[in-house]
Amino acid sequence: MTERPTGLFDARYRAFLQTVSDVRAQLHRYCARMTGSRLDGEDLMQEVLFEAYTKIETLDDARRLKPWLFRIAHNRCIDFLRRREAREHAESAYSDDIGVVTAEPATTDARRAIERLVGSLPPKERACVLLKDVFDYSLEETAELVDSTVGGVKSALSRGRAKLADLPAGPIGEPSRPPLDPDTARLLQRYVDLFNRHDWDGVRGLTSADARLRVADCFDGLLRSSPYFFEYERNPETWTMEFGTIDGEPVLLVLFQRGVKWQVAWPVRVHVADGVIDRIEDYYACPWVIGDSSESDLKLMTESVVLGGG
Repeated sequence: MTERPTGLFDARYRAFLQTVSDVRAQLHRYCARMTGSRLDGEDLMQEVLFEAYTKIETLDDARRLKPWLFRIAHNRCIDFLRRREAREHAESAYSDDIGVVTAEPATTDARRAIERLVGSLPPKERACVLLKDVFDYSLEETAELVDSTVGGVKSALSRGRAKLADLPAGPIGEPSRPPLDPDTARLLQRYVDLFNRHDWDGVRGLTSADARLRVADCFDGLLRSSPYFFEYERNPETWTMEFGTIDGEPVLLVLFQRGVKWQVAWPVRVHVADGVIDRIEDYYACPWVIGDSSESDLKLMTESVVLGGG
């Protein structure tokens, strides 16, 4: 076996860690807009980074790391959309209060609006508009990332921009999602009540024996094998858990007290099967999932609550 050039190998990992730090929020934006869900986007981004880390030795030029990550992210998103094709919300619009955009290439002011609307486009058009008009990749770079030709990208851009221009002016509603059934809603409310009382034995009583837990960047395994509840117990700040939504999906939100208001910190997905909780996904320390407050993302989830205001 040929001996590995350690210096080059170490340089790749250093470049990987630096690039991930710089590009992580942008990767999440791309995955979230492609999937139509910030939470699904975060899950895919975690898969992208894990895949890239395990294959870093195959990358010859560290300067190509960022487009390589986007190429992996694009392929993961397309696979995700194919698996979800039968679901009604696969092509639903990403929600926000925005108006119509033009069919011309995006200016800086138009990019945010386009980014919000691309969920209404088919996957290839969505990817091309995002990469070219939002993330500023060239036609050639976009073609490489989506495994197409420059001509194919131009055609997808033309179709996508025209469709965006034809969208009606005015606010776009949240994706249509089925409401929680009453039994699940009651179980989750019980979970929230017990969690806020720090009744960890009571919370465990709502979960299955083999319930899974994933905490972003921290843990992925059996709930019973983790210090999950202890981490919340020992947090010195004042926090609470409430119901909310992200992209129309019911979730649990962790809020921290900031002065006289409660500020959303991160979401938690809780999955119920056969009347018990079998999976918890906690997006701890992932501020990009909540979004930039300048984009008014928080109104998609919950309004800040004045203490004592109910």
